[in-house]
Amino acid sequence: MTTRIAMWSGPRNLSTAMMYSFAARGDCRVVDEPFYAAYLAETGSDHPMRDAILASQSSNPVEIAESLISPLLEPIFYQKHMTHHMLPDWPMAWMEEVQNVFLIRHPARVVASYAAKREAPTLDDIGFVQQAQIMERVDNPIVVDASDIRLDPSHMLQGLCAALGIPWTDDMLHWPAGGHSSDGVWAAHWYGAVHRSTGFAGPEGPLPEVTGPLAELVEAAMPHYEAMAAHKIT
Repeated sequence: MTTRIAMWSGPRNLSTAMMYSFAARGDCRVVDEPFYAAYLAETGSDHPMRDAILASQSSNPVEIAESLISPLLEPIFYQKHMTHHMLPDWPMAWMEEVQNVFLIRHPARVVASYAAKREAPTLDDIGFVQQAQIMERVDNPIVVDASDIRLDPSHMLQGLCAALGIPWTDDMLHWPAGGHSSDGVWAAHWYGAVHRSTGFAGPEGPLPEVTGPLAELVEAAMPHYEAMAAHKIT
C-alpha cells in the first residue's frame, strides 16, 4: 500500500522545500506540479518558460490524474500541486484516493514574493480561491501554515506525519543543495533560493508592506486564507 499525499499550495509558498523534505526521507517518490502543462495548454496563460513546460509534461488531465493513483513500489508518494492548475471541469475523483493537505501562507507574503517574479499578479494567479474551493470538496483535509513550519520545522513535520499516518524521520529536515531530479523544467526560473538551501529557512520576519493594487489583492485573498487557517494543525 502506498500513502499518497496531495499537497495543495499556491505559488511562492514553502511548496518546493516541502517536496525536498519528503524526498529526503528515502522512502518517498515525489512529483512536481504534474498539471502545469495541462493548465497552460487549456488556459493559454503566458507564463515564464511556457513552451519548455508544454514540451516537458503531458497536457492530458485524464492521463495525469490516472498517473497519480497508479500502483507504485514506494510506500509514500508526495504530489506537489498548485491549486490554480486544477481547473473546474477536470477529473477530480482521484482526490478521494489520496490524503489532501493544504499548505497555506499569509497573502501579504505570497503577493510580495510573486510580484517580484511576475508583474501584476491577479487573484487567480495566487490560488487562494481555488485552494479554499478544493478544501471544501475533500474529506478530512489537513492544513499546515508555512510560517509555523519555518518557526519549528521538527515539531510541525512530526505533527504532519502523525496526521498522515506515516512515520516521522528527522531526515526530512535536511536535503542536498542544488535541487532534485524531479524538479519541473520551470525550476530554472522559480527555484533559485531553494536550490541554494539545505533545509528550512528560519522564522519569517514582519509581514511585507504592499500598496496599491497589491494591497487590494491581499485584502481579496485574506478571507480565504483565514477560513483555511482556522483548521490548521499546530
